[in-house]
Amino acid sequence: MKDIVFVPGLLCTQALFAPQIAALPEGWRAQVADHRRDDSMEMIARRLLDDAPERFVLAGLSMGGYIAYEVLRQAPQRVRGLVLIDTSARADRPDQVATRESLIELAHSEGISAVVNRLITVFIAESRQGDAELTGTIRAMAAETGVAAFERQQRAIMGRSDALATLARVHCPTLVMVGDEDALTPPKLAHEIADAVPGARLKIIEGCGHIATLERPGAVNEALNAFLAHI
Repeated sequence: MKDIVFVPGLLCTQALFAPQIAALPEGWRAQVADHRRDDSMEMIARRLLDDAPERFVLAGLSMGGYIAYEVLRQAPQRVRGLVLIDTSARADRPDQVATRESLIELAHSEGISAVVNRLITVFIAESRQGDAELTGTIRAMAAETGVAAFERQQRAIMGRSDALATLARVHCPTLVMVGDEDALTPPKLAHEIADAVPGARLKIIEGCGHIATLERPGAVNEALNAFLAHI
């Protein structure tokens, strides 16, 4: 049995990867990391490694990618393959930190639903804004995460370091995916990651925003399973 550990993004739960887990090839076993209990990348990665199998493929979306970089810093020998989806290798700019602080304040003053109202337009492609099932899943994940965990996640994200140097030292098979309409971590950042990792493959998902695993699950599953077939 081969193992894959999925790492969700900000405000997301295991539901983010439900379509991928359901479609994994025979012989693969999935685990979803808990990224809601700690307020630093170091602690989140340490908890992931404590709970994970000895060797595994690591797949992270957005914040999940940031966590993956820290896992690679702490225990590169345990990662047999890497999948980075709709993410960035750069640390936050000052304006991004300020936006995160304002979202934390909004969450405390008006609740997590107000945060989702602010983020939903950049989370998914414009063509999917009216998709009640998709937006309902995103809102349900955010409600399950809650305000306190959201703040911890944001603190961890704001405290992360630039990861480009880490990527240059990655020597496991790597797949980078990004939605062509991703407004938060656009394709140019995916190209930057793929260029930094030796031998990485890049897949652009058409008609897709930042939440590729739910927006275009078929395309993500096809690319992921083709990658896993060679791990």
